[in-house]
Amino acid sequence: MLRELRIENLLLIERAELQLGSGLNVLTGETGAGKTVLAHSLDLLMGGKAKRGIVRPGADEAWVEGVFDLPPAWFTEPGLNEILERLPAGSEELVLGRRVSAGGRTSAFVGGRAATAADLRILTERLLAFYGQHEHRRLTISSAQLAMVDGAGGKAQGRRLAAYRDAWDKQRNARTELDELLGRDQARERTSTSTALNSRKSNRQVRGSTRRTILRVSATGCAMPKDFGWPRTTLATELRGDEGGEGATNELAAASTGIGSVAGVDPELDKLAGRVESLVLEAEDIGAELRSYLEGIAADPQRLAEIEVRLDQLDRLERKHGGSIEKVLEHAEWCRAEIDRLEGGESREQELRQELAVLEEVLGKAAADLTAGRSDAARKLSEAVTTDLNELAMNGATLEIELVGVPDGAGPSGAETVEFMLAPNPGMDAQPLRDSASGGELSRVMLALAGLGAGDDHRALIFDEIDAGIGGNTATAVGERLRTVATDRQVLAITHLPQVASRADTHFTIAKGVESDTATATVTSLKGEAVVEEVRRMMGAESGDEAATRHARELVASQH
Repeated sequence: MLRELRIENLLLIERAELQLGSGLNVLTGETGAGKTVLAHSLDLLMGGKAKRGIVRPGADEAWVEGVFDLPPAWFTEPGLNEILERLPAGSEELVLGRRVSAGGRTSAFVGGRAATAADLRILTERLLAFYGQHEHRRLTISSAQLAMVDGAGGKAQGRRLAAYRDAWDKQRNARTELDELLGRDQARERTSTSTALNSRKSNRQVRGSTRRTILRVSATGCAMPKDFGWPRTTLATELRGDEGGEGATNELAAASTGIGSVAGVDPELDKLAGRVESLVLEAEDIGAELRSYLEGIAADPQRLAEIEVRLDQLDRLERKHGGSIEKVLEHAEWCRAEIDRLEGGESREQELRQELAVLEEVLGKAAADLTAGRSDAARKLSEAVTTDLNELAMNGATLEIELVGVPDGAGPSGAETVEFMLAPNPGMDAQPLRDSASGGELSRVMLALAGLGAGDDHRALIFDEIDAGIGGNTATAVGERLRTVATDRQVLAITHLPQVASRADTHFTIAKGVESDTATATVTSLKGEAVVEEVRRMMGAESGDEAATRHARELVASQH
């Protein structure tokens, strides 16, 4: 139940606070006074998009806040845990808020803490059912009609629908996997090739590049690159020397001998002599290893060609998969996983075909159960709405609900769609609701459907001028129907009909004044004689019309 609605700087309203009650609440006022502001405020509170120019001229922001009773059962709903954690412990009320800046930016609040518009939608769809002029269009949409039929089937139909959707999802997933598997034959070969190329570590690539350089030199007989210093044939000789030749190690040895001849003369000189001797030993070791390495290099054109091809392939893979060898290796890991999956493709294909055969049987049974439930719910809903339409001054009108099979046999919502067919007068053929119903007829169909909600649906019902386009006895029937619906739930009706207003348990009026450069709308709660005066105004009578005043008083008194 919506207890309070507070509005600040929204369109014509500078500040308003509505203390709503149980039963039937109505908002009335002259045309253009701002009754639709209430609809705008509720739309914002329900997570709707802020319309341009909705902030009152001269104000920095608009604010809407609603205070609701907090259903205790919500705390057992897993899907609401994260949102309800924002509320103080032991809360019995839920405060929802929406702020709109003059620039159009919006903020949402739950329990005074930041939230999202999606959070508001999740909560308010459990609290409010909004029936406005836009619902005329929604009522003609097949998917909305299908949802109404399923809703009329109660919890049992909800379970049938859930079972069908579960079977549908499983079959779709299995079918998708099988289609992917059957289309992977060529991918398997490409993936295997890519994996083979990617199977080396990044340091192998570096060594391969170096080896290519050396083999190129060996194959051409040219000098080593600048990095290597001397021609290959003299490198070791220059360092270690050959038989009878002079090398760096021989010169170092001579220097070591010379320094050693004066050993013991000076401790500092002895240290230097030791270091020179170490250099001699290190140079001899390096020279021996260098000679062995260079002698092991032989011209190998075939090996060079292999390295050239492999490095070229690795370069292309780097460009294709992210620009670095690390990215290439990541792709290689994915390829290995794909190969493992593809190698078991034949057995998995057989498993999937068997699984699909079972799933199709399960889906067929679930679809048949869902159709049977819809057929029963459609019949009952049709009978109930037809009865209500006769009570709403549409004598002889009938609403028929047809189930129409979908072309492919089954879709995500079942094996059929729904079409509401209305015959507004006796002897007329039923036509699709979207083609045959006037605005007033759609309003009454909506009202009939709203009053036939499931027994556990205790949402507050909001009617935004649902009585537009009707009058006389029809208006009286609509007012009586609204009063009946409001006996076990809260109803808020924005109306221009005295037949509806006179039946209100709580009455608000909105009036527009132009006391300054900016028009201002004021919302007032009416009681007693003020209600009579407003009903008389809605009847089109002046304040001095005693007969109209007496009639208005009698009309209000007869309803309370």
